[in-house]
Amino acid sequence: MLIKRSISFFALISILVVSFLFAGCVPGSSPNQFSTNGTVTYIDLEGGFYGIIGDNQENYDPINLPDEFQQDGLQVAFTAKYRDDLAGFHMWGRIIEILQIEAINSNNQV
Repeated sequence: MLIKRSISFFALISILVVSFLFAGCVPGSSPNQFSTNGTVTYIDLEGGFYGIIGDNQENYDPINLPDEFQQDGLQVAFTAKYRDDLAGFHMWGRIIEILQIEAINSNNQV
């Protein structure tokens, strides 16, 4: 009886371990990645920098905003991932790494 329980317990643990390993392998399943729209804004703090104010009113502090998108008032659509593993000195918004970005208005051409 004890051997049956040990084998069942081992089988259950094995299934759980394999499930956890493969759960991280599903493409696009990263909880840190997101897509949204926003407006690039020049922030006159700490020497000045460009941030993005999301349409959800969230402040984003991109670590890699391309130069051609550094235009105050430029509306953009972007995909990014949160970089909670980094610390910044701007103290303005959540640090993100942009994965894809495009302008969505015609007033400011990129």
